[in-house]
Amino acid sequence: MKKIGYTTGVFDLFHIGHLNVLKRAKLECDFLIVGVTSDELSMSAKNKKPVIPFQERMEIVEAIKFVDEVVPQVNYDKEEAWNNLKFDMMFVGDDWKGTEKWNQIEKDFKEFGVEIMYFPYTSHTSSTILREVLSKI
Repeated sequence: MKKIGYTTGVFDLFHIGHLNVLKRAKLECDFLIVGVTSDELSMSAKNKKPVIPFQERMEIVEAIKFVDEVVPQVNYDKEEAWNNLKFDMMFVGDDWKGTEKWNQIEKDFKEFGVEIMYFPYTSHTSSTILREVLSKI
């Protein structure tokens, strides 16, 4: 039986940290589904409009050889995503590990048999840092 993995992100200003997460996730599963956050969700949650438009970010992520399927992420309801995609594993940055929200998600997803894996955050490169540098140019 093939293992289906799932991860999400804005994937704005695509960089090595994004690539590392996708590469690492694909090592853990047979089929990797990636949710790309819509511009609207990014604006409502982070108050940041992505530099790269949503459709282009979807195409960029789709072109990565480690990614098997790309889906829009229009809300943060992980249970709804699971109902639609039936993944076995979910990959998340380790900056969320131990938070109240993710402790609850881990507990909820244990009932579905879904494993939550945390990956190290790439601290030396981030879209936030790239955005700050670009704004100074």
